Amino acid sequence: MTITSFFQGIEFANPYYFLLLLLIIPVAAWKYFFRRRMQASFTVPTVIPVEKTGKTLKVRLRWIPVSLLVLSYIALIVALARPQSSFRLSDVEVEGVDIVLAIDISGSMKAMDFRPNRLDACKRVAEEFILGRPTDRIGLVVYAGEAYTQCPVTSDHTTLLGSLKKVKFDIIEDGTAIGDGLGTAINRLRESEAKSKIIILLSDGVNNSGYIDPYSAAEIAKNMNIKVYTIGCGTNGQAPYPTPYGTTMMNTEIDERLLQTIAQQTGGKYFRATNNDKLKAVYEEIDKMEKTILNETIFENKADMFFPFLLAGVILLVLNLLLRYTIFRINP
Repeated sequence: MTITSFFQGIEFANPYYFLLLLLIIPVAAWKYFFRRRMQASFTVPTVIPVEKTGKTLKVRLRWIPVSLLVLSYIALIVALARPQSSFRLSDVEVEGVDIVLAIDISGSMKAMDFRPNRLDACKRVAEEFILGRPTDRIGLVVYAGEAYTQCPVTSDHTTLLGSLKKVKFDIIEDGTAIGDGLGTAINRLRESEAKSKIIILLSDGVNNSGYIDPYSAAEIAKNMNIKVYTIGCGTNGQAPYPTPYGTTMMNTEIDERLLQTIAQQTGGKYFRATNNDKLKAVYEEIDKMEKTILNETIFENKADMFFPFLLAGVILLVLNLLLRYTIFRINP
């Protein structure tokens, strides 16, 4: 870790103590210029007997006590300045949207053109989508021949993900009630005060049951300023489908015209996903398009960090004294 990275996020409660570091300059000047004149000297007729004598190790290392004293002084000044780690209380901008995922759980979602099937693939991608939006409030609606709320709009994503894992087949009457699924999702957002409200509606079939007309539900969403993104899930043509007698081929029928109309009418966009990767790409594209700025307050917490500098200063000072009065002692 570099010194620069260490001091990032560090503030000093008493920064004016750093002015004391300027005292090092006159002290160093005095020691170099004036103290040399105060040293005792004597005259000898010749230096020939000692001119070939080399410097001892003690002479070569005589700078150590002075260096330790300077470092000790600097460390103590930093301690006096009271370094503090700071977590600032401030208003920052974060992204947030109220979202409802409306997922088709009709029998046709068992088709295996997605791995391992359409529903499980959708659940995995939805989970990644939820984990990628920690500041959003998200709800979950499932529908087949009818619709119900699996999880209301919430910021508790742990509960939401638990509800998502519990989604399975045959818990409601089979069929494809796109209007009911959309209507239930709209109802989840009816009391939302968010500036941006969206529904991600996924279907792999044709509306063939339910009580609410899909076009009427789209008109309601438009009037409530709810944007609907629709996803047609399934390959073009046929898809393998599991039966008690083995795998058979099933025709893929998706009312793309209906899904396109719902998206266009509400200001959203229609997507077609024909495999796992394309389904994931669809959610990633929606994730990029739907970003709203909200204000969030960050709490500030400060912690003093002077003690390591104080300890280092004391240790260096003690070492200086030990060396000065033992190994580098000037007077016997």
